[in-house]
Amino acid sequence: MSLLRELKTILEHEQRVGGSFPPLPCSAGQEAKETAAGGHAVAEPAPQPSEAAPANKVAPPANADNNLFGGGAAQGGGSDLSPYARIHALIPAQSPLRDMNTLDEVEAFVRDNALIPLDKTRKNPVFGVGNAEADLMVIGEAPGADEDARGEPFVGRAGQLLNKILKAIDFEREEVYIANILKSRPPNNRNPLAGEIQAHAPILYKQMTLVRPKLLLCLGRVAASALLDRQDSLKAMREKFQDFHGLPLLVTYHPAALLRNPGWKRAAWEDVQMLRKRYNQLTGPDA
Repeated sequence: MSLLRELKTILEHEQRVGGSFPPLPCSAGQEAKETAAGGHAVAEPAPQPSEAAPANKVAPPANADNNLFGGGAAQGGGSDLSPYARIHALIPAQSPLRDMNTLDEVEAFVRDNALIPLDKTRKNPVFGVGNAEADLMVIGEAPGADEDARGEPFVGRAGQLLNKILKAIDFEREEVYIANILKSRPPNNRNPLAGEIQAHAPILYKQMTLVRPKLLLCLGRVAASALLDRQDSLKAMREKFQDFHGLPLLVTYHPAALLRNPGWKRAAWEDVQMLRKRYNQLTGPDA
C-alpha cells in the first residue's frame, strides 16, 4: 500500500471512531505534567488504543444531544438514548426521585429524609447551588465544616479558590451548577464510604437530569472514582475527557489539594484550559 493510501485509511478510521468533536489542541505546557505524588515533570504519555472508541460502536446520531462525549454508544445504554436518559436510568426503580420534576422537589426530599446516618448528624444538608440550566456542572465529593454550617457547597477556602479558577477561564460562580456526591458532611472530613455514596449518588444523578449540563468537571480522585467506578490514580484519570454515559467529564485536582500542594496548580490550570476549550465547542455557534 502506498504511503498516501495508508494515511487515507488511517484518517478514515479515525473519522469513523472519533465522534463529532475534534481533538483539543495541546498547550505548550502539556508536554510535561506534574504528578500527584510530588509535582515532578514527566513526559506526556502517548495515547493508548483503549482510549479511542471501538470500531464496532454505533456512530452518534445527527442530534449531538444523544452523545455529547462525541463517541459511539456510551456507558450503560444505547446511543439512541440521550445522556440524561441514561443517567436517569441509574436511579433505582423504587426511588421517589424518579418521579420528581424540579430541583426544589429534590432539595426538599434531601432535607426531609435521612438516607444514611450522616443525614442525622449534619447541621444542614448541602444540596447544590448555581444556575439551574447550567451547561457546566462542577462536582466534589462531600461537604466540609464551612459547607455544613452554611448549607452550600464550596464556601470555605477551597471554595474561594474554586471561584478564582472558574473566573480565570471566564466563568462566574453563578453561571455554573455546583454540587457534591454526598449531601452531608462526614466526620473529620473523612472520605465517603461506599454505602454512603451508593445512597446519595442517585440524588446527584437526578440533579444532572434536571440541570442537563453539557459538560462535567469532577474535583478530586474520590469524586472521580465514585462517578466513573474506577480506582485509578488521579494522574490516570486526568489529562483527557472521560465518558460519563454520553457526557464529557474532566477530572482535575480538588481545590483543597491545591491549597496543600501549590506546585500542582500548573497542571490544574492546564486541565481547566482544556475544559474551557471543550465548553466552547459544545456551546458555541457551530455546536
